[in-house]
Amino acid sequence: MRAYATKCFSSSTFLSFLHFVVLFFITSLVLVSCRSLLAPFYTPHVCRRGQPTSSLDAEKRRVSILHDERETPSPTAFFNEGDEKLDTKFVQKGTDKEYFKGQKYSELRRIEEKLAKARYSIREASKIRNLTSTLQDPDYVPQGPIYRNANAFHRSYLEMEKVFKVFVYEEGEPPLFHNGLSKDIYATEGRFINEMEKGRHYRTYDPDEAFVYYLPFSVVMLVEYVYDRGSNYNRDPLGLVVKDYIQTIAYKHPFWNRSLGHDHFMLSCHDWGPIVSSYVDLLYNNAIRVLCNANTSEGFKPSKDVSFPEIKLMDGEVTGLVGGYPPSQRTILAFFAGHLHGYIRYLLLQTWINKDQDVQVYEEIPEGMSYYTKLRSSKFCLCPSGYEVASPRIVEAIFAECVPVLISDSYVPPFSDVLNWNSFSVQVAVKEIPNIKKILMGISESQYLRMQRRVKQVQRHFMPNEPPKRYDMFHMTVHSIWLRRLNIHIQDQ
Repeated sequence: MRAYATKCFSSSTFLSFLHFVVLFFITSLVLVSCRSLLAPFYTPHVCRRGQPTSSLDAEKRRVSILHDERETPSPTAFFNEGDEKLDTKFVQKGTDKEYFKGQKYSELRRIEEKLAKARYSIREASKIRNLTSTLQDPDYVPQGPIYRNANAFHRSYLEMEKVFKVFVYEEGEPPLFHNGLSKDIYATEGRFINEMEKGRHYRTYDPDEAFVYYLPFSVVMLVEYVYDRGSNYNRDPLGLVVKDYIQTIAYKHPFWNRSLGHDHFMLSCHDWGPIVSSYVDLLYNNAIRVLCNANTSEGFKPSKDVSFPEIKLMDGEVTGLVGGYPPSQRTILAFFAGHLHGYIRYLLLQTWINKDQDVQVYEEIPEGMSYYTKLRSSKFCLCPSGYEVASPRIVEAIFAECVPVLISDSYVPPFSDVLNWNSFSVQVAVKEIPNIKKILMGISESQYLRMQRRVKQVQRHFMPNEPPKRYDMFHMTVHSIWLRRLNIHIQDQ
């Protein structure tokens, strides 16, 4: 009995042991299978958007996503929360959109901080109402009534020289872009373009540190090469070139869309500059337009646009422009010579031609008579608008030390945000053309002499020097752009 029990126990023990081995083997197979199924979720450097990869492949994947602008990566795309040894610094740079944006535009915030400091400094300087700037300057200290506020202007100019940077877009090919005529009636447009291209002043090649962005197309050259003179004044081809150019700039760079054009500027001395700019709404309404044709009745906005001097340089030379007879030898009260060109000149000629030796008005300068000698022999030089408001006669008068008489409607004179034009010029409404002699005769000799001295003083601000000199026409134009940039505050969106 005992032997039988022992035999049965041994048999049952063996069966149990065999059963245990079988179960263990089956369990092991199941566990191995499950482990192989779950293996992807245990790989430490796996990208959850794709198949299991090595850590090197995952790193390459991060880089490709970082540079793919169509896809915004998220932090969880590259690592698991338990992966403590991941390069989290790199992951944050590559996946955190706000971080990357902050890095990209941190320079914009620094620029706005510099502008804020400049605004404060200029406001403080404006509280000093002295006729002479209290600031030191080795070249020139603004003074006198030719300035609205000499101290504020001087502080603003010095702040501009210290920090202002201009980025010039490199898209486009000459002659329509990056080039311009530097002689004849639209010379100032070409001279400014060429000077900015040389990069001697204000230009930066790093767009992130720029305060403003220059669109270097030339309306003069567009008219020369694109305009069809037999098209009955069809300006569409010119406008479409500019429109296509802005679209290219907006696609290739972030700056136009970032500010909707507010910190961009164009420059044109051609009459059609405002018209060409109207083909792009943001260019017309938002951007800084530097225009000789500064007509408020045609959309010119003094708060954002800049009035640009029109200077006729027949051969492009900038020497020998200045000079005139002393006041005692100026025997002509007022002088003008010019063709019929718009209704203002028509009224002037109709009223005064061959009527009075004191007010000498000519449609054609008589043979043997010198136009420039007449300018230099006159006390007052009449500067009527033509078909457009701008006229090179204004700067011609200043160069000839002849007090300019501006006859126009809706014209904003150059640099009038800084210069007090009433102190060195006479402004006559169109309806007062018949009263020109009476108005000018009403100016006392002592007052005329003061105005004439101020004309000589203001010459430096209109000189087209080569190379540019501080406070001359080039720098004053940039200063006007600087003032418009001070008027706006751009924030990251």
